[in-house]
Amino acid sequence: MFTFAGIFEGRPMLADGAMGTVLISRGMLVSKSFDELNLSEPSLILAVHEEYLQAGAEILETNTFGANRFRLAKHGLAGKVAEINAAGVRIARQAVEHLRARQAGGAWVAGTVGPLGVHLEPLGKTGLDEARAAFIEQMRALAAAGADFLVIETMPALNEAREALLAAHEAAPDLPVLAMVTVDDESNCLDGSSAAHAAALLTEWGADAVGVNCSTGPASVLTAIEAMRGATSLPIAAMPNAGLPRAIEGRNIYLISPEYMASFARKAIAAGAQIVGGCCGTTPHHIRAMRTAVRALSDQAQVAHGDTVIEVGHETPPAPLAERSHVGTMLAQGKFVTMAEIAPPRGIDCSREIDGARLLGQAGVHAINVPDFPRASARMSAQSLAIQIQQHTAMETVLHYTCRDRNILSIQSDLLGASSIGLHNILCLTGDPPKQGYYPDATAVYDVDSIGLVNMVRRLNHGLDAGSNAFGASTNFAIGVMANPGAPDMENELRRFKYKVEAGAEYVITQPVFDLRLLENFLARIEGHRIPVIAGILPLTSLRNAEFLKNDLRVSIPEEIMLRMAQADTPEAATHEGMLIAQEMVAAARPYVQGVQVASPSGRYAAAGEVLAGVMA
Repeated sequence: MFTFAGIFEGRPMLADGAMGTVLISRGMLVSKSFDELNLSEPSLILAVHEEYLQAGAEILETNTFGANRFRLAKHGLAGKVAEINAAGVRIARQAVEHLRARQAGGAWVAGTVGPLGVHLEPLGKTGLDEARAAFIEQMRALAAAGADFLVIETMPALNEAREALLAAHEAAPDLPVLAMVTVDDESNCLDGSSAAHAAALLTEWGADAVGVNCSTGPASVLTAIEAMRGATSLPIAAMPNAGLPRAIEGRNIYLISPEYMASFARKAIAAGAQIVGGCCGTTPHHIRAMRTAVRALSDQAQVAHGDTVIEVGHETPPAPLAERSHVGTMLAQGKFVTMAEIAPPRGIDCSREIDGARLLGQAGVHAINVPDFPRASARMSAQSLAIQIQQHTAMETVLHYTCRDRNILSIQSDLLGASSIGLHNILCLTGDPPKQGYYPDATAVYDVDSIGLVNMVRRLNHGLDAGSNAFGASTNFAIGVMANPGAPDMENELRRFKYKVEAGAEYVITQPVFDLRLLENFLARIEGHRIPVIAGILPLTSLRNAEFLKNDLRVSIPEEIMLRMAQADTPEAATHEGMLIAQEMVAAARPYVQGVQVASPSGRYAAAGEVLAGVMA
């Protein structure tokens, strides 16, 4: 049986370099599927492999980096996963046989598996089971075609690397697996994990060798493998890009020279690497220069093995819900919670909003909800208003937090900061698209949606960041989500609600409710994954307001309510009628829910207090 220890024989090994870089230099379009060339241009792929062998490579990676169903589907090739991967192994093996026919020796064929090119849960919509199935499909084809071992490379996140390793054990249990991550300028994985932490986890998950490839260049990879060496006793691989590409006269050029890569190879081997090679931007010229360095060290290299494995960071469980906040206490004890919404101002003066919160607190409201860029408008940050309300009044706040405007780094930074300044109630939202607001040309991020955000907050509550790195404390958020009992696609709404609860949601606030029947139906259908429900209440201000909600925002409003608003013949009468409808809705919903949240129409905070007067008496 093939083992990594069996090929090293106490000396470092040289892998090949980039495939795509060489193909592009020969006129291949970037938009084309390079993996498909195994079928349509096998002689071209064979020629590149043979050039790397002639340069001194002892490990050939198959041209299958993107040959999974997700990436191939973008080119209409999802049905050719097995065919393309088998061809990739066959071509690489043919190159090795040609070498053996000309001279003594040979090379090893590594079945190459790259990331799927999609976001996995909890940060995306692709399930871990779907990811593992895609990896299994590709790896079975590589193993069946005769790959000597598998290389899982350029993994951006450890959760994807884990699924790939689990797939390898199922699809090809007899093949050793080298698992490599990619790192940033600070030599951390792209999900925030440290290189040492990654090495420890990859070791724990059953990799036979670990390492770093791609990344920002030799310097960051060298730092990363130095950290890995102290975290695992497994063989380590280092295969960096030739730096980052630079735009020169309309072309992206990699500027790191073969000589610099040779210098890197010497340093990497001295740091404990047993496999060195190249990734994006490297060519046979780089590998030839690295071969000289590797051979010079082969007789004298003594590869260091770490005899300790770092301990994976331990989580810090959150306090019970009842101890995290006043809202959490009331929900945990089954008490009826009243909330009112106060939107941040469009300027820097929030004195009116603070006065409104104070007024509502004096009226008996338990918490103030602060929306985050409501309707995709530019306002003071919700976090700023929320903390100022808590600082200047006795009121607790519920911070709305949307995914629209932040990537996963910003999200974690914001939420750690929110916890540190005393904000412990959070409502996780996907966020309105920018086209609905005042700046329709603004871009949106949406690294995650509300489900992924709940997952991230739950992890922060357990003292872990998105990369499973422990930071020694719990953020202790009471985690809330939104739901729409009147959603046009109710099956999708219910499915997403179930996912939110499974991700860690602890209470839910509904969109405005005007039809008790819809609320009752929603409550009945979530019975299997019930969490405390707070009904949203919105006092109508006019018929036009009701028509906008019903037709533009698709809020379900019964015709009898529309008729009541139409019969109000003055603005004052319409406002009064809207108030009565809201009070009736609060009274009707109260037996079914654990609380209500009332919006403050046009900043009329006293109106919200008046709506709640009956339940607070």
